[in-house]
This record gives sequence, C-alpha cells and structure tokens, in this order.
Amino acid sequence: MLNRPWTGRVFLATKTTDLRKSFDGLAALVEGSLGHPLRSGDLFVFVNRRATQVRVLYWDRDGFCIWMKRLEVGTFRRASVSGESDFIDVDIGTLMMLLEGIDAAVVKRRKRYRDHTSKLATDVVRACVSG
Repeated sequence: MLNRPWTGRVFLATKTTDLRKSFDGLAALVEGSLGHPLRSGDLFVFVNRRATQVRVLYWDRDGFCIWMKRLEVGTFRRASVSGESDFIDVDIGTLMMLLEGIDAAVVKRRKRYRDHTSKLATDVVRACVSG
C-alpha cells in the first residue's frame, strides 16, 4: 500500500486513539473531528495510547482499507502541535519517517518546492519538524 508514491493528503491524529475501533469507529472519528470526505483517497493515521501501534484508514476505489503496524520494541513518535486540532496535515515523507522510527524533529530537510496554497499543510509540517 505505501510502496508507491502517494498523491493524496495524509492526516495524522494528534490525540491517542483506541485502536480496538475498526472501519466504522475510525471513520466516525474522521467525520466527527475533521469533517473531511472519507472517500477522497486521503490517508488517516491513528496511534494508540502506548504509541506501539499505528493504523492507517483509507478509501480504495470500492471500500475502506486499514493498514496496521505493531512494534515489538520501541514506540512511535507522536505529533506535537500547539492548538486544539484533532488531525494535522503531513506529507508522505513525514509518515514514512514515523513508520521507520525516524525522529522528524531532528531531521533537517533540504529546501524543496511546496504548494503553498494550503497554509495548514505548511504550518503542520513546520510544527512536526520543530515539535
């Protein structure tokens, strides 16, 4: 699922999530908190309380899919943002760093073109890297 370039957006939950929830429970969290269309092809990423599990919910042509990862050792780094937002918009590189255990806060990114039409996306990437 994540082996190809992702053209959609990636929304990372900032609060811990009870990962006993499945398709409908996670979809309800997205609809209630974000108000974003679930069938947009975007990824919605959730981390459990102990930060040992990640679930990614997404729509794939004709139904919902959940991708899961559980760590045997270690934890995932949580996104730290100022504000009350339940989800933040991150890029696919930040998601891949999260899944690989790379601390995005200490990674120095080289300058690249970014679409600045979404102020939220720019602010969130900056918050993740500085957080």
